[in-house]
Amino acid sequence: MSTTARPRRRDINVLLVANRGEIARRVFRTAREMGIRTVAVYVAAESDAPFVHEADSAVRIPSYMDSAAVVAAAVAAGADAIHPGYGFLSENADFAQAVIDADISWVGPHPDVIAAMGDKLEAKKRAEAAGVPTLPSSEDPTAGSAVGYPLLVKASAGGGGKGMRVVDNADVLDELVAAARREALSGFGNDTVFLERYVPSARHVEIQIMGDSHGTVIHYGERECSIQRRHQKIIEESPSPGIDDATRQAMAEAAVSLGQSIGYESAGTVEFLVDDDTGEFFFLEVNTRLQVEHPVTEMALGGIDLVRSQLEIAAGGRAAGPAVVQPMAAIEVRLYAEDPTSEFLPATGHLHTFCAADGPGIRWDSGVEQGNDVTVSFDPMLAKVTAWGADRTETARRLARELEELHIGGVVTNRDFLVNVLRSAEFLAGDTTTDFIERVDPPRELVLAPNELQRAAVVAAFWLQGRNRDNDLKWGNLPSGFRNGRLPPSAVSFVRGSNTLTVAYKAQRGGLSFRVAVASTWLDGAAIAGLDLDSTVRVLGWSSHIVDLEFNGMRRQHQVTASADHIWVQMPTGTVELALVPKFVVPGATGPSGGFKAPMPGVVLDVRVRAGESVTKGQTLVILEAMKMEHHMNAAEDGVVADVLVKTGQQVEKDSVLLTMVDDDEAGDGQ
Repeated sequence: MSTTARPRRRDINVLLVANRGEIARRVFRTAREMGIRTVAVYVAAESDAPFVHEADSAVRIPSYMDSAAVVAAAVAAGADAIHPGYGFLSENADFAQAVIDADISWVGPHPDVIAAMGDKLEAKKRAEAAGVPTLPSSEDPTAGSAVGYPLLVKASAGGGGKGMRVVDNADVLDELVAAARREALSGFGNDTVFLERYVPSARHVEIQIMGDSHGTVIHYGERECSIQRRHQKIIEESPSPGIDDATRQAMAEAAVSLGQSIGYESAGTVEFLVDDDTGEFFFLEVNTRLQVEHPVTEMALGGIDLVRSQLEIAAGGRAAGPAVVQPMAAIEVRLYAEDPTSEFLPATGHLHTFCAADGPGIRWDSGVEQGNDVTVSFDPMLAKVTAWGADRTETARRLARELEELHIGGVVTNRDFLVNVLRSAEFLAGDTTTDFIERVDPPRELVLAPNELQRAAVVAAFWLQGRNRDNDLKWGNLPSGFRNGRLPPSAVSFVRGSNTLTVAYKAQRGGLSFRVAVASTWLDGAAIAGLDLDSTVRVLGWSSHIVDLEFNGMRRQHQVTASADHIWVQMPTGTVELALVPKFVVPGATGPSGGFKAPMPGVVLDVRVRAGESVTKGQTLVILEAMKMEHHMNAAEDGVVADVLVKTGQQVEKDSVLLTMVDDDEAGDGQ
């Protein structure tokens, strides 16, 4: 890589964003406010994505990682500057140099700084030279005893939780080092890893810095990002509830000192680990780009615009401090397409509905809209939701309510888990160390009281009844239930998880009031005819998306969305998904008995068992890769592998059968 100087500073009139999704939309928003025209790059799979339509022009490229294609697109579009966003090429020093060599302004730090800070080992050396404390570590991946257990295997070239493994003892060190190497090579093209002391009870606190070409480096306070799964942040806030003012000041001074020592320009983040027991802090890394969680800092400091500062500095301007010195409380959550009940595995699907409440003191940064497909090709983050206010507890409640009021259906998400975290006593008390999820173990899904689940089923039943009437051009204008003779109640059944509910109802005079019964099982015609309809429902309003319903004296409006066989009902605490039970089930083949299924689409990295092999509970059978992360598929119980149906390198879809298993007795019977 060459080390040529930056091109001459100049005004930016046309900006290309070398990224996608919500960060591309975020940068476009500021560029438009500054009167700058925007250019998007996109791949074929995202030709209809929202960010593509929001740019003034767009250029199709083979891959977001194709640096030559991105630079060529900028030249073709007449772009003065390139903003890399985060992820992809944002911390690629060779790409930054290629932009500069093309006489295009690079919105970021100098390539030499990116290269130095992108290598975590080199970054630790620079931090130590600047007097910043660091954790004990070793470049020798076999030196576990020297570092001490527990320790963390870390990818030298990466971040975002990829290429990281916690090692509790020497027996599993070699295996976890190998796994981290594979993941690092896949995610960053570099399999170098090192070992670092792991602090189980700690806080992840980072300082937002901004530097300019005039030698100035300033900071914008700290963010705490301790609540993580798979070493990836899901909740961030400012200020940190767990450090005192002296620690806060010392960390900020250390971050600025390091930034000055390396000649830092543009937005960057210096990350620290704070030992919750001793209060000591240790350098982790420098992210040489805008962070995913930058809205936390922007809203805590009165709505400052870090992207605007980046663009001004790239054009030769100076870093400016925030107008608001005393920060407000700001909390951001990352809404992911993932299943918290299955170890947060990524999820895919079609967004049949994605409708935010957009309440006061709330900011949405989203890369998707209703009707979009969520695929395995890209990061599963759907949106970032940020709340701010004068009081941390009120801000957490505001954010929890905003999430609860999000009407979403078609993709499994971590929304309900995030709400449960925000409303937990531990979070509200500021007890937010990096072991929060394992230690506190908040519920990972929406927990409904029986009467609320019954109400959701009743709402779904009467939404269906209204839709059927609306579609009935011949009889739909007659009162509901109008018949010449006596008939048994109408009924419909739904399934939610392990619950089955049958709603039976019969219209009263006038057709807007009904007698209703809800049974917690599927009922046949004879059982329905004999039900005691012991509840009352009044339908006070119906539309294709809203039901205004009074059930046993309680009136509420509910958003409702439906697909062919699912209905999503908005309740006060979240969205309830109900699967419609067909009245007539068509006989068909069932899946293989004992099938071990893929929990997500992905590529088979390794098959660790053979047909006839005995396995024990917890043993890894197959390793899948999805979204650049490894996922170990482990045996749920002891048994014997009957047949292996996949091979290494094979692409599999969600619910594909990977292998079949039988228990030891069945295996013995077959011999």
